[in-house]
Amino acid sequence: MNLIHPIQTSRTVMRMVEPGDAQRLLRYRVQNREHLAPWEPLRDKAYYTLDHCVQTLAESREAIRLDRSYPFFALDLAGNEVLACFTFANIVRGAFQACHLGYGISAAWQGRGVMQEVLGAALPWAFGGLGLHRVMANYMPRNERSGRLLERLGFEREGYAKHYLQIAGVWEDHILTSRIRGVSRDD
Repeated sequence: MNLIHPIQTSRTVMRMVEPGDAQRLLRYRVQNREHLAPWEPLRDKAYYTLDHCVQTLAESREAIRLDRSYPFFALDLAGNEVLACFTFANIVRGAFQACHLGYGISAAWQGRGVMQEVLGAALPWAFGGLGLHRVMANYMPRNERSGRLLERLGFEREGYAKHYLQIAGVWEDHILTSRIRGVSRDD
């Protein structure tokens, strides 16, 4: 597996999470708690503690070691502030060679094209470095911003799943999309 060096864009540096990132992760979680709440599962108070962040990062590193998940931070160019997070998760090898893409952006950076910049630079690694054939990303129909982002990134709609994930305490429908290696101009 080609564990990458950081990927740099004009405004960010992206790298996989590291054990020393707990304080950085906690700051991101606390600062974006209200902003991300409508798009995530319900979170208990422990989620917003340093201990939980340390545990999350340890589990993330183990998932990387097992080739199950690759969580990334998109940081400012100085490497201090988390602008966005994304994960190539639920990796399945064998005949499938696929994963799910999940992502979130800091409230301060939403609407500025950062998520498109970040994912546009990271997807070629998923297809090349990870050797994936398919990256799937799903979004709630009411999250039109996410739908437009995925469309700009070359994801195509493949289906509609009723009551797919429990988000903010409610079973939400999701639109299912994917991008397939070699189908987009960037692969």
